Amino acid sequence: MSDSPVTKPDENYRVLARKYRPSNFDELIGQDAMVRTLSNAIESGRLAHAFILTGVRGVGKTTTARIIAKALNCTGPDGSGGPAISPCGVCENCKAIAESRHVDVMEMDAASRTGVDDIREIIEGVRYASVSARFKIYIIDEVHMLSRNAFNALLKTLEEPPEHVKFIFATTEIRKVPVTVLSRCQRFDLRRISIDQLNDHFRRLAELENYQIDDKALAMISRAAEGSVRDGLSLLDQAFAHGAGNVSEQQVRDMLGLADRAQVLDLYKAVMKGETADALTRLRHQYDHGADPVVILSDMLELTHWLTRLKVVPDAGEDIVTSESERKQGLEMATALTMPVLTRAWQMLLKGLEEVRFAPSPLAAAEMVLVRMTYASGLPTPGDMIRQLTKSPEAGGPKTGKETKAKTAAPATPTGSNSPKAFRVIESQGQAKILARDDLPAEHHDPSPKSFQELVALFERHNEASIVFHLNDNAHPGKFIPGRVTLRLKDQTPDNLIGRMSELLKQWTGQSWLISQTREQGDDTLYEQEQEAARELQTRLRENPLVKALLDRFPGAKISDIRKKVEEFTLLDDGSPDFNDDAFLVGADEFGLDQP
Repeated sequence: MSDSPVTKPDENYRVLARKYRPSNFDELIGQDAMVRTLSNAIESGRLAHAFILTGVRGVGKTTTARIIAKALNCTGPDGSGGPAISPCGVCENCKAIAESRHVDVMEMDAASRTGVDDIREIIEGVRYASVSARFKIYIIDEVHMLSRNAFNALLKTLEEPPEHVKFIFATTEIRKVPVTVLSRCQRFDLRRISIDQLNDHFRRLAELENYQIDDKALAMISRAAEGSVRDGLSLLDQAFAHGAGNVSEQQVRDMLGLADRAQVLDLYKAVMKGETADALTRLRHQYDHGADPVVILSDMLELTHWLTRLKVVPDAGEDIVTSESERKQGLEMATALTMPVLTRAWQMLLKGLEEVRFAPSPLAAAEMVLVRMTYASGLPTPGDMIRQLTKSPEAGGPKTGKETKAKTAAPATPTGSNSPKAFRVIESQGQAKILARDDLPAEHHDPSPKSFQELVALFERHNEASIVFHLNDNAHPGKFIPGRVTLRLKDQTPDNLIGRMSELLKQWTGQSWLISQTREQGDDTLYEQEQEAARELQTRLRENPLVKALLDRFPGAKISDIRKKVEEFTLLDDGSPDFNDDAFLVGADEFGLDQP
């Protein structure tokens, strides 16, 4: 049993996120645009009655709401001041709000109080004037968690609140807030904090706490925070406890479960060389030393992005986290790897990362991802495949003597414009190109429609069901000349209908089409014309003696359906059908009528 004295916990200790929470806008980092807007509003007296703050976790939404509450209710050190962008922090209102005990500043967590009854309490309290502050302020955190009925109950009060009431909402899911609520609020989007700003902020706090921390360790924490100050402060707190006064890069790497950057580079090299056994051995080594397979693949994904940037912008490798040797290796790898190989690795890692996250055994899934990548490293890129195709005898490339003798009796496969293949490979100015069937010469184009009905039939033939529907139901045709159409469109037609039609018609007919809108009445839609024709045909059939006799014989009977074959038979001068017409005989058979 150890005889070392037990250190008593500091009862007054507070985590860094609470200890260094900003108390005014000067201490709030990374939100300059919002501070400038609020400053101008307070100075000019143009204060909105409702604010909504949105952003990712930990960027300062609730903190900003409290600072706004202090700025609006600050009375100054002498008690006679007005709203100020820089609250004094010493007046009774500022101190009470900072300690969350002000009777006129009420905070509500919508994640735990989502119902309409909770909002009803707010609505009833709004009627009463503030007790001691200038404004009665309601701060509702995670406002998107409110129920639909709760939002509806709040709308009228939110639109016309009393002069002494202000609402401040905070949310991480702005898209879940109804538009009717958003339209009644002044919105502020709080940005993610940059890594450089987090670095400076955390370094300053480390000095205040009398801790030593390496620059690279600090950069790792800032990067892991992903723009969130609170997340970064929690990690910094953990690092201080882990390092016991002096925090090194390796300690932070172990704390975060990160793989060593040099080991990731070596693993990436093995994968790109196609050395499967070596890659799996290196993966297992990192796993045995505590690295998470998800983190390893994430690092490889980040490395792929870094190498791609190095290939485009060589200066991209000069950041604080990257050592000189890593930068040199990265430049060599970026030079050796082509852009198609890097983009293929990105896609395979992105898909593999998703598999590893949901696999029963993350390590096994990660190994399978690396196996796929090592085997894919030997495959040609799409550009190489095209170059091989252009040089192959089947694509019209040069033939060897043996191939020429073997195929003298058989005609060569055509590769010109008459080739039936869906794709043709050509060589133009030293670059291989693939031409789709739509780019083939004009003899493959559809004939140009001669009427609006033929135009609709063309879209129907090409299975453009959405365009066919709108042309049938929502388009009133006007003037039609091949290559030029005038339409009056109903409101329910999509905005891109005309552009899409023009693009497809040019592609199918090889001719540019001018499709314009007009406000003139135009003809009835094709659907309306079809309905009118059906009504006329039904009227004519009702006057037919045979149909009349049937309707009289069966009281209450209706003509429920008229088929096209019935419409084709010949009518005599008196409106009766020609009973000798074959079309009538077929139609009568379909209706189950006895033929005369």
